[in-house]
Amino acid sequence: MKSSNDLFSFLSELSIDVKNTEHEAVFTVAESQALRDEIGGGHTKNLFLKDKKGRYFLLTVLEDAEINLKTVHQKIGAQGRVSFGKPESLMEYLGVMPGSVTAFGIINDTDNQVSLILDARLMENDIINCHPLRNTVTTSIAVEDLKKFVTATDHALQIIALDEKPTS
Repeated sequence: MKSSNDLFSFLSELSIDVKNTEHEAVFTVAESQALRDEIGGGHTKNLFLKDKKGRYFLLTVLEDAEINLKTVHQKIGAQGRVSFGKPESLMEYLGVMPGSVTAFGIINDTDNQVSLILDARLMENDIINCHPLRNTVTTSIAVEDLKKFVTATDHALQIIALDEKPTS
């Protein structure tokens, strides 16, 4: 499995500049919100899901997004309703533990077992913040560079409106 240093090397090879902010380990969106003054841009939450056919999906959305787990399968092309993937599968496919789930995890999914789906509202931000395979750092990446990263991992770039939060 690739480490955060391997990830940074890969990004560098792609000529992608990122900004890394070290911090105490954060396991939830609520814990990470204390960092908002230091780190601008769109902050993510990630849902690692599995459908009835055993296919895996990683949904990367804004931290305040509302995702309806009873209907999201219709938007992402899953077979039947989805459930959360097990921590063992998360480690097997993405090389991360719960609390460190990130779109960057697809660097470890060399067999394309996981479909990454980025929420459309998240992708409206100029800068997106993700953990670099560990939850003691936040990596800030330009939205276009995130797209470049996804494509470079041989994953399909899927941007779908998932957030059901009413707009004000």
